Amino acid sequence: MKIPATVITGFLGAGKTTLIRHILANANGRRIALIINEFGDMGVDRDVVNGCGFEGCDEDDVMELANGCICCTVADDFLPTMEKLLNRAEPPEHIIIETSGLALPKPLVKAFNWPEIRAKVTVDGVVAVVDGPAVAAGRFADDPNKVQQAREADDNIDHHSPLEEVFEDQLLCADLVLLNKADLVADADKASLSATIQREIRPGVKVVETTNSNIDLNVLLAMSAAVEDDLDARPSHHDGDDDHDHDDFESFSVTLGDVDDPVALEDRIKAATVAHDILRVKGFVNVPGKPMRHVVQAVGPRVDRYFDRAWQDGEARLSRLVVIGETGLDRAAIARALQG
Repeated sequence: MKIPATVITGFLGAGKTTLIRHILANANGRRIALIINEFGDMGVDRDVVNGCGFEGCDEDDVMELANGCICCTVADDFLPTMEKLLNRAEPPEHIIIETSGLALPKPLVKAFNWPEIRAKVTVDGVVAVVDGPAVAAGRFADDPNKVQQAREADDNIDHHSPLEEVFEDQLLCADLVLLNKADLVADADKASLSATIQREIRPGVKVVETTNSNIDLNVLLAMSAAVEDDLDARPSHHDGDDDHDHDDFESFSVTLGDVDDPVALEDRIKAATVAHDILRVKGFVNVPGKPMRHVVQAVGPRVDRYFDRAWQDGEARLSRLVVIGETGLDRAAIARALQG
């Protein structure tokens, strides 16, 4: 019997890592292996998961690939990682792959047709986590009618930004869409939000409203979609491309000193994201007098902060943030704005 694998995709800050934590908290003894990949030069997502405090969540069960999305580095990293999992004395009962927020899911699924993997693993389903408030605000959505009007007015117009293509490809490949942070979307906006998503998904794909990525694992991990056999039915903007890259995006880290006032830091992050059109800020900071590490997660001007775990003995209490945006960020100005 093949081991099922679930691919979790979704735009930056949609709630993928929160969903991973939810899966770990409700695994009930099931052996779940995680492959975590992120865009950036700091293992923030891995550290968040490793700091979850759940039984069985240790360094050997959480693997992070090298820089770049899984499908870009698959020849060097993905296959050896999968083989390492499959060759264990006790192989996992389910494999969860959290892709980068900038990754296209279809090339990754194609890798499951490799003979070394296909004989032992099947893609149970692709889950797209959607940031409800962001899409409701139109930040990563596209209106086909307006695009067509613009094309007719200007033959040279770029009718899809890279961000919109990533968002749409994630939905087009999905077997299940989690409309996350639904509690932050006004009831009056939900009808148009639903229409936006329905335009991009395939017929029959379910959309489930969630808060904090909370969903029954019997729904999430039991789709039996065999996605690797169904790729032709999942169109993509990049069908026919030999590969893809992330030259349209960049990331860098900013080192801060001790953060005496996390609220003031939050205000600086909000101001910087507006002034420099930053997509994502994430990292950890040290608050003097507090024994626990403080996590910072920001999507646009929306910032979440919380203490996740105690600083460990011998662990450097560094304050570092990763900034992600489209290529051309003014790194020096952003660093000054965040450092205050």
